[in-house]
This record gives sequence, structure tokens and C-alpha cells, in this order.
Amino acid sequence: MCKILKISRTVYYYESTGREGNSDLKNAIIKIFEDSRNNYGTRKIKVMLKNMGIIASRRKISKIMAKYNLISNYTKKQYKIHKVTCNNEKVENVVNREFNNREILEVIVSDLTYVNVAGLWNYICFILDLHDRRIIGYSAGRKKDAELVYKAFTTVNPGLNKIQIFHTDRGNEFKNKIIDELLKAFNIKRSLSKKGCPYDNAVAEATFKILKTEFAFYRRFTSFEELERELFDYVNWYNNVKIHGSLNYLTPVAYKQVSI
Repeated sequence: MCKILKISRTVYYYESTGREGNSDLKNAIIKIFEDSRNNYGTRKIKVMLKNMGIIASRRKISKIMAKYNLISNYTKKQYKIHKVTCNNEKVENVVNREFNNREILEVIVSDLTYVNVAGLWNYICFILDLHDRRIIGYSAGRKKDAELVYKAFTTVNPGLNKIQIFHTDRGNEFKNKIIDELLKAFNIKRSLSKKGCPYDNAVAEATFKILKTEFAFYRRFTSFEELERELFDYVNWYNNVKIHGSLNYLTPVAYKQVSI
């Protein structure tokens, strides 16, 4: 048929299969991107497509994303918080940069970041389990202090009595009488990074950069109630829906289930 019509075979294949296939691929990429809350890049989209039985190169995915202006939050301008005070307590770095292959609740880490609520800075605190990178506790508040950290501890599930080590940087918000009493009551050992050494808390730093990018930056909440509602929704999505490269592209909940 191509010889009789004097057209290229490649043109025929493009017209007969290419457009339909590209349309299905386009729709799948757009849906995955939107379901990821504009966070997934080509690597994770490729994994999700493969799970759907669709094979596509990252180059092809990148072209479609560019064509439809699918810009990940990670390609946008980043912001950096400058900490001016630190905790000078003589506490050892028990974790010693051994972040991987930890048992469930053997080591938990925490950090804080700021969010814009009606033009004013509010703050959120997350507590993560190093085993599966799952958010096991979180809180929101109008002040960046130990009360915010304590509030996050009250939401930890499962119970605090199963936690062995609490590791953080030397922010003063992690040093307070109520925090000390809580750790002592549940026999949780304290671990602190060395002063001015972010590598001692590398997993937490990397994870919280993700949380800041996906949840805190580029957003302005109209009220504290909206912040709390959206924070609850994000934590549920992060633990149950979002795939993580460090977890072999599983969700934290799925990773925990296969590792038990």
C-alpha cells in the first residue's frame, strides 16, 4: 500500500498508531503528575507508567511534560532557612551517620519549617521513622518552640514506648524541660548532630527539603484551620500514596509491610 501510494512507511506507522499511542501516554503522564501534586519528575513518572504497563523513556516523558508545561515543584526556586541559635548541650551523636537498615522505631528524626498563614509565619513539625521514612507524628503552631515539638510527639502512632533514639540537629526548639521529661519518661535516648554539621542529620535534611518543597513553599494558607486540615491530608498522602526512590519506589506504608 505504501509503494502504490508512494508514501513513507514511517509516515504510515505514525498516522496509524503513533497519535493514538501518544495520546494515551500523554493522558497517563498528566494524570500521574497531577496525582503527585505536581511533585513527580521523569524518573518517578517512568516508574508509575511501568506499574501501569506503559513503557516510555525519560526523554519522551520529558518532552511531553515540557509540551504541556508540567513543571515539578523541584524545578522552582528554593528557599533556605538560616538558623541563628543552636543547642550547646553535651549530647553525643549516637546515630553517627548510620541511617540505613534501622529497625522500626529504632531511630526517629525531627525538624521544623515555616509556612505562610494569612501573611504571617506559622510553623510545622514532623517526626519521621528512619526505617521507612514514614511520618509518625506532626503538628502545626504559631510559634517555633519546644511546645510545637511536644505537640508532634503527642500524635505519634504507635506508642512512644517503642522508640529507642530521638535524633535531631541542635536547634533550641528541641531542648526544653518538657521534651527532656518526655524522653526520660519513655526511656528514649537522645542523639544530637555536631554543631554546624548537616551531614550528621543528612536523611532528615534531605527528607525535610522534600516536605518544604511539596507542602510549605509556594503556598499561602488563609487560616490556621486550613493549615491543619491540609497538613493532615498531606501526611496521609505522603505515607500512603507517594512513592520514594530511597524505598525502591514504594510508599512508606508499603515498605513497612514488606519489611516486617
